[in-house]
Amino acid sequence: MVLALTVCGIVVALVVLGLFVFGLRRRLIQRSGGTFDCSLRWDVPEKTDTSGKGWSYGVARYNGDRIEWYRVFSYAYRPRRILERAAIEVAGRRLPEGEEELALLSDAVILTCLHRGTRLELAMSEDALTGFLAWLEAAPPGQRVNVA
Repeated sequence: MVLALTVCGIVVALVVLGLFVFGLRRRLIQRSGGTFDCSLRWDVPEKTDTSGKGWSYGVARYNGDRIEWYRVFSYAYRPRRILERAAIEVAGRRLPEGEEELALLSDAVILTCLHRGTRLELAMSEDALTGFLAWLEAAPPGQRVNVA
């Protein structure tokens, strides 16, 4: 009986510790400011896929001339993807369709982009999209920017 209670106590303590570290990571990412919720789908085919597959929920952070994208459900402190402002080309925007509506946040707008030849999609709120496009257009003089 004592062994079972000890094991249960250790399991509960590990779960609480894991949740604490998970929350601490999120707080450290957001500490420097300039973050927004952003789902990402990497290496998307040319034909629009509305099945909802391939989307990863994350947090994006502005850091100078790049965006650092972190997966929400991860303990890694390093960004999963880094998008440089000079390498991003906006190809278009659309609203979620079909099963995508279930896979993304309710007010999401999908932005189709090219980054160094890789086609990707970013899903974010309308407010975050406005800020993202303003950030792209605010490139330093002489830097090529393609915003659709």
